[in-house]
Formats: sequence, structure tokens, C-alpha cells
Amino acid sequence: MKKKRDKRVRWGRVFSALLLLGIFMVGLFTVFQYIEGTFKAINQPFQKAEADSFQGEENTTEEVNVLLLGSDSRGEEGARTDSIMVAHYNPQTHKVKLISLMRDMYVNIPEHGQQKLNAAYSFGGPELLRETIKMNLGLDIHHYAIIDFKGFVKAVDLLVPNGIEVEIPYEMSEGIGMTLEEGTQQLNGEELLGYVRFRQDRLSDFGRVQRQQEVVSKLKEEAVSLNSVAKLPELLDLLSTYVDTNIETPTILTIGKDILTNETGDIQTLRLPADGSFENETYEGIGEVLEVDLEQNKYELEKFLKEDN
Repeated sequence: MKKKRDKRVRWGRVFSALLLLGIFMVGLFTVFQYIEGTFKAINQPFQKAEADSFQGEENTTEEVNVLLLGSDSRGEEGARTDSIMVAHYNPQTHKVKLISLMRDMYVNIPEHGQQKLNAAYSFGGPELLRETIKMNLGLDIHHYAIIDFKGFVKAVDLLVPNGIEVEIPYEMSEGIGMTLEEGTQQLNGEELLGYVRFRQDRLSDFGRVQRQQEVVSKLKEEAVSLNSVAKLPELLDLLSTYVDTNIETPTILTIGKDILTNETGDIQTLRLPADGSFENETYEGIGEVLEVDLEQNKYELEKFLKEDN
């Protein structure tokens, strides 16, 4: 009996740490949490549908890069990811940085030629996307995490039942199945997902990426201010269904502890391609793309990761 109880404690801590990783994804969208204690037993192992094929180095003791993906249909053949982010963690400085990659960047995908970045996930899941990011931007990815947007909506409503306050610059309705009025609004999970996924932005897809980063920061603030763990068992059961990751327990607990104790400070963000490093182009059979200067973006990425260590 003692052996069984120890197992329950261990998995409780693992899922607690993964809870905010699911919230972090926003479409996405990416934060971690560390909670000690015993929660009710989880009846199924954490899902790792893509873990066997993912080739990122898992046991690095240096800086850690986690590929964060948001998808409507995790695990389905041909599915595309609606958001692509990389969460960067430095264990020496305890800092977390967030890199948003525009899905329409025109890049070289191994064995598939020039395509939009998010096509890599459709062709070969997180592993091919990892290879593509490494080939084009020189960034090593060590782990991945995928969250189905249904899980994001349900988790937000449980975690923040009164919603998140945002400033909506103009009416948003097309393509999101709802109407979000201009002005200061308190958005629930479904509305928040519509807010970050709205594509008919006056700033094109760049506005959508800005909103994703905004919501990530606000959700982190809400999550680390929790004074009660009463809802955690239900949230953990929920996210065990909707999150797929290969992140090992020590990494989750280390990052989660720093975030919960606010050692990480504010999340620094970067969007690629950087301003002035791309042109809008249209190619037959592919559509509108961002033709990027890869060398300039490699430089901007390296500078961002080195700033303040």
C-alpha cells in the first residue's frame, strides 16, 4: 500500500507542475507551476503521442528551449498548429523568455522544400518542426508541449472564473464564432481564445501574435497569485487529457518553482521575423507568405537570448 501511495504523490507533483504549461499555451500557448502536496490519483498516464519520434536533447543542463504548440486537433494526421512559440529558460539567471514564430514565414522544410513554417507540423509533427527551426534559425529545441485549444478554454474557466480583462481595440467577429465589442472587456475562456485567434486584424497576423503574448503574461499573473489549490485536482484531470509533452519531471519542477516564487520576473518576449527583416510575397499554390532575411533574424534571436543573460 505504501508503494501505491508514493506513486500517487509523485504524479500529483508532476501534473501540478504541468498545469500552467497548458495555460501558458494560449493558442497557446506556455506557464509552469510547482505545487507540493498530494492530489487525487490520475487514472491515465500523461499523454506523449509524439515523444518517441522527437529527437531534441532531453537532459541538457544548460539553457532549455521548449517548443509550445497550440492545435485544434492534436495528433490528427495533417493537422496544422495555430500558434508556434518557444519558451526559453536559463537555469543560471532563472529567467523565462518567450519567442513567437510567425506561422507564415517562408522557410526551407527538410525534404519538402520552401513552405510556410506551420506546414512543417502538418508534414511531420513536432519533430519536423524542430528540425525546420534548427535549419532556418539555428535554435536548438530540447522539448515540446502541445495543447488542444479545448483544454485551454476549460482550464481558463476553472482557473479564472470571472475572466481576464483586456482592451479590445475594435469589434472582432469574423472567423471566431462570436462578437467581441470594442473597449475594456472581461473575457471568459471561449472569448479569450477568440480574442487571441482573431485573424482579420488591422495589423494582419502580427496583431494576433501581440495578443497571444499579452494573454500569456496576464494568465501568468493570475496563476501565480492563486491562494487556494481547491481546483487543482479537476484542472489536472482536465489537462492530462489535452496536453501532450515530453518534458521530464526535473525540468518541470525546476522551472515551475522559479515561476511560482517569482524568481523569473516578467516574461520577456520577441516576435520573429523582426521588423524590417521581411517582405510580403504571394506564391502560387502556397498563398501569402513572409519572405524573411534569415541571417538578420538569427542575429536578432541570438541578441535577444543573450540580453541580461
